[in-house]
Amino acid sequence: MRTIVSTAALLALLAGCGDGEPFFTEEPEPGTESPTDAEGDGETEGTNDEGSLAGDLPPGTNDPSSTASITRYEATDEVGGGYVQDAYYVAADDTFYVDNLAFDGANVYGRGTNVSSMGGYAVYEGVETVEDSLTGALIDQFTYRAIYGASENSVLVEGEPQPATQFAIVRTGSYVDYGFGGFIYTRNGEVTLPTTGQAQFTGDYAGVRIFDGITGLEYTRGDMVMAIDFEDFNAGNGVTGHVINRELFDINGNRVALTNDYNVDGGRIFLPDINLVVGPGTMSDDGELTNGVFTRGYNATGAPVDYETGTYYAVLSGDGPDEVVGVMVMTSEDPRYEDVTVQETGGFILYR
Repeated sequence: MRTIVSTAALLALLAGCGDGEPFFTEEPEPGTESPTDAEGDGETEGTNDEGSLAGDLPPGTNDPSSTASITRYEATDEVGGGYVQDAYYVAADDTFYVDNLAFDGANVYGRGTNVSSMGGYAVYEGVETVEDSLTGALIDQFTYRAIYGASENSVLVEGEPQPATQFAIVRTGSYVDYGFGGFIYTRNGEVTLPTTGQAQFTGDYAGVRIFDGITGLEYTRGDMVMAIDFEDFNAGNGVTGHVINRELFDINGNRVALTNDYNVDGGRIFLPDINLVVGPGTMSDDGELTNGVFTRGYNATGAPVDYETGTYYAVLSGDGPDEVVGVMVMTSEDPRYEDVTVQETGGFILYR
């Protein structure tokens, strides 16, 4: 199904677990499909009634509640997403365990060498080679990278302290299309939602960019703000937000120059502010959120056009509520290349 680079190209590209802190490892609730078992998009549909979502959520917690933890995974799709179903952080040696991705070593990712963090979140990388246990031959592995974010706040879950929120994104740059990967995000514990007033949340955004049409992987980061109106819309509350000050880096952490000319046909890369779509049915009574995201550019005639488009998924946490964790996925045509699209998957934890 997937097309990968040739052995020679992969060699050139790649030249340059035990007990751990539980992370997204809860057993699925009855009736919940895991990302590898789900058919179709595996999404949870909202109804747009008061307190319900008009959009779809990824698979995960089957009967979400404001009084319980919620975990969601990327849905399986035809381009390789949704294959990360089990992951956890091991504090003792600062490693990250990821299951269900072929040719990423023994599932244990070490802290990144050239890029150890991005936008305030930790970066981990799979090993470059694995030894054949019989012959000793070195087998080249695919280039996998993971971004892991954990809240600065903690809660008790079954008597054990856990980060209030967490997210993880795992992508690869070794395929000539998007390849296999996934994302997960979770709220540990409860949320209390007000019925009046508004709230603003701010924090860091960091993401991974992969391509369809060429191999390669890039990082991005920015500053994010989200505001919520808890009184209106009557159906699902109003949510707005932006990611600003976006920066781009290659896989080795070198800054990629961006142009201020937002011409989608100009042949140069630019990263405008990301906007959250505003509309009813964005937030549920359980504190979950989803809606569209988009950026804008200009075509050769100077007319404004959509540049990057996608969807964000998030969940609120705490008594305030105090924070929000989420992931967004966007795609666009990359103006640097012919017939190449780029997928950006970014995560965020924002505090009030």
